[in-house]
Amino acid sequence: MTMHGMRGLSVFISDIRNCQNKEQEHLRVDKELGNVRTRFKNEKGLTPYEKKKYVWKMLYIYMLGYDVDFGHMEAVSLISAPKYPEKKVGYIVTSCLLNENHDFLRLAINTIRNDILGRNETFQCLALTMVGNIGGREFAESLAPDVQKLLLSSSCRPLVLKKAALCLLRLFRKNPDVVNVDGWADRMAQLLDERDHGVLTSSMSLLVALVSNNHEAYWTCLPKCVKILEHLARNQDVPQEYTYYGIPSPWLQVKTMRALQYFPTIEDPNTRRTLFEVLQRILMGTDVVKNVNKNNASHAVLFEAIALVMHLDAENEMMAQCVALLGKFIAVREPNIRYLGLENMTRMLMVTDVQEIIKRHQAQIITSLKDPDISIRRRALDLLYGMCDVTNAKDIVEELLQYLSSADFAMREELSLKAAILAEKFAPDLSWYVDVILQLIDKAGDFISDDIWFRVVQFVTNNDDLQLYAAAKAKEYLDKPAVHEKMVKVSAYILGEYSHLLARRPGCCPKEIFSILHEKLPTVSTTTIPILLSAYAKILVHTQPPDQVLQNQIRAIFTKYESCIDVEIQQRAVEYFALSQKDAALMDILAEMPKFPERQSSLIKKAEDGEVDTAEQSAIKLRAQQQASNALVVTDQHPANGAPPPVYVGQLSLVKVPSMISTEDSNSTYQASSQENGTLSKVDPLPPSADLLGDLLGPLAIEGPRGATIQSEHNAVSGLEVGPDAVDGSAIVAVEETNTVQPIGNIAERFHALCLKDSGVLYEDPYIQIGIKAEWRAHHGHIVLFLGNKNTAPLISVQALILPPAHLKMELSLVPDTIPPRAQVHCPLEVVNLQPSRDVAVLDFSYKFGTNMVNVKLRLPAVLNKFLQPIPVSAEEFFPQWRSLSGPPLKLQEVVRGVRPMPLPEMANLLSSFRLMISPGLDPNPNNLVASTTFYSENTHAMLCLVRIETDAADRTQLRMTLASGDPVLTFELKEFIKEQLISIPRVPRAPAAAPVPPAAQPTPQIPANDPAALLAGLL
Repeated sequence: MTMHGMRGLSVFISDIRNCQNKEQEHLRVDKELGNVRTRFKNEKGLTPYEKKKYVWKMLYIYMLGYDVDFGHMEAVSLISAPKYPEKKVGYIVTSCLLNENHDFLRLAINTIRNDILGRNETFQCLALTMVGNIGGREFAESLAPDVQKLLLSSSCRPLVLKKAALCLLRLFRKNPDVVNVDGWADRMAQLLDERDHGVLTSSMSLLVALVSNNHEAYWTCLPKCVKILEHLARNQDVPQEYTYYGIPSPWLQVKTMRALQYFPTIEDPNTRRTLFEVLQRILMGTDVVKNVNKNNASHAVLFEAIALVMHLDAENEMMAQCVALLGKFIAVREPNIRYLGLENMTRMLMVTDVQEIIKRHQAQIITSLKDPDISIRRRALDLLYGMCDVTNAKDIVEELLQYLSSADFAMREELSLKAAILAEKFAPDLSWYVDVILQLIDKAGDFISDDIWFRVVQFVTNNDDLQLYAAAKAKEYLDKPAVHEKMVKVSAYILGEYSHLLARRPGCCPKEIFSILHEKLPTVSTTTIPILLSAYAKILVHTQPPDQVLQNQIRAIFTKYESCIDVEIQQRAVEYFALSQKDAALMDILAEMPKFPERQSSLIKKAEDGEVDTAEQSAIKLRAQQQASNALVVTDQHPANGAPPPVYVGQLSLVKVPSMISTEDSNSTYQASSQENGTLSKVDPLPPSADLLGDLLGPLAIEGPRGATIQSEHNAVSGLEVGPDAVDGSAIVAVEETNTVQPIGNIAERFHALCLKDSGVLYEDPYIQIGIKAEWRAHHGHIVLFLGNKNTAPLISVQALILPPAHLKMELSLVPDTIPPRAQVHCPLEVVNLQPSRDVAVLDFSYKFGTNMVNVKLRLPAVLNKFLQPIPVSAEEFFPQWRSLSGPPLKLQEVVRGVRPMPLPEMANLLSSFRLMISPGLDPNPNNLVASTTFYSENTHAMLCLVRIETDAADRTQLRMTLASGDPVLTFELKEFIKEQLISIPRVPRAPAAAPVPPAAQPTPQIPANDPAALLAGLL
């Protein structure tokens, strides 16, 4: 603040600084406030200089932490002063003293608007700064159009443009529903052409906010962003004041790459190539130096570049380069750099095919577990957890067990849980899993949750081959002089149930087993005594012939605890003593425990529920969701589309599967019940178990090495083929929708756009965005659905059902029931084309957010042209083929009227977008087009298609189209498809049983009446 000539203000500040204590300061402030209040009451006698001085004093008192509840009107009135010194004071003090909801701000709106629209640049900057700082809803409604006008003006200087962009950014962030930015793409593109780097940086911040809300409207800005990055990477035209430690405008580079990450993909090959060259230059030019400030700037650019490389799904070579660079970072001595390297390497686990490259740095990552900094140790643990799979699980889990003995107490619980989950998911064999869990309990018993030893009990109970080994290991641990109480629990259960299997081994007779267990009784708490009593009763059952001495010892113990104050112990003691008097009843009631029912793994569920929305959560959870985790072993699960459950060959399951159900039974079952992805059918007729372990334990989930023990792969997936009757037509009916949530954008336009490109947004509303990224090879398609939660609350009850037409075989992976806040789920969808058809598949998608239940039916862009592959044909090849396909039904001709008028080059581009190869020069008439393509399906294999279009230069609304191929159905369907894209009138829905038949000796196959896509076409 400027105080030149304000002697009273300088004296007041000096008095405050000279106060010896808080009381003196308080008295001086109260005196000054009284003086200012008195002077403001006689405002007519105040000069502008005095009013300015007293307002400055108010601001200083406010900055000291005292309440200033008067003088606000005087501060606001200074905004309308004609001179700069008073106006500046008014803007500064008003910005500090008043919040966005203060009533006095309304009095200043007109003055602020006049300053924004005026020609005084200084006043414009003051007004924009204040509006940006306060950013209230009333300001946004009243002043946002004026700020936008300023940005649209071509006469503003860079200083004003920069402040206007930041002001609009603030208003848009605070009130996105009020600020109207429709049609701003062209202006944003113009702002990105500015040469001033201050304007560029501010405009890029605004662009990041705009594209995060709706990237579809700003595709024209994408090449501009790439051009800016290219200039910065080459250090072209970068002023010295924007060069930070030799790095050209690192803030602008970071923001530009952040903006590019909001676009799903980059279609233009030249733009994509240029961007990858820039990213390659950034990756090659970044290294660790001694200057901390330069490291901070260069690493900020580097990590944003790595995030962009991941987003663009770059080639494996560039991914490997990113991982190699991060591998250097985790090996340096500087802890901050090591932390960033581990964190970004964890993020890279989200990318497919990168995990194998990251494994090369496994030794260095394990070394980071021993780092003195606990934050680095945590990142190393998260990275090891995320990169673990069947191939390296043994090494990683053994390292975690070794580290467990010396780990901080703050990390031991998380470390134990993750080691248990990895052992469960990736156990190479059953005995190894038991060894790992028992070692965990032995080394970190205090940090082991009950869920972990429950899993061991369930695992051993459900696998007969493991019971002898587990009993021997349990006795081995109990022989130690000091045993943790949780080890006593699990060992007592296992030995009580299966100690009779050890009876022939030396030192393992029932009396000796009882003696080992009874030694631990005085050292355990009341929660463990009931388990020991149950073990004693089980030992009595297994002692054949009965041992009278052992019976008397155990009965004496039961008698002792019959008067225990703990109700659970007392009840067990009384019941077991009574049963011990009746040998026959004892044998029946205390028989061996039955198999536990299959349920979702409680350990894995606990790990997922406990994760927070951070980088490591994204890397682990999204990767698990993307790969449709094999950890869930479910009996009789009915996935969507009537497909039988996937069978993972060689996978270790909780209960051994005796045999697979017959194909006929499975088909009838799945045709009768088509369920959403992720739902489990109830198949266990047994009533809920009253047993504590039976209620708490879920299924054991272990992913083992791929073998060939259950069934051949062909038999395992043969039921996935979806025939015409796989989905009942009643799945799509005309229902009055109760959705209160309106979609963002036009759903039909999004679908038609995706029919011509392979990635983009299929559907979006205020809560979710569904994107698509597809790859097509011959008659196979791989589609990834990106389900993105846009909110800070989870989306629940998520369900997805695929309704395929008769000509497509489709398989959707498991869709999670819940999408976490600000998270994105990847759901792969495999497509196989069986025969040519124009029918479309439908995604029936629903979710719940708060009280809103949303259900939408979306057409999927798995359309006919996706299975075309353009192929060049020379004149020597074309004409013999054309002549050989003579007449219907292999060659069809039709005069098409109502065509959208367009120049011939535009029509050629349109056909090229349908994957048809235009062959110029084959037709001597310059108004004609000749094209060729290859169609792929399982039935026709690769089928050559030839197209000839004859246009009239005088009348572009009609043309004659001739199409030929070796398959009559393909000829007709492709002709109709091209015709539908060319005509300008609305398309009439086709009746399922009355498809037009081409003039042919051989009739064209009809569309089945119960085909879901045909039924949907009647509704759209």
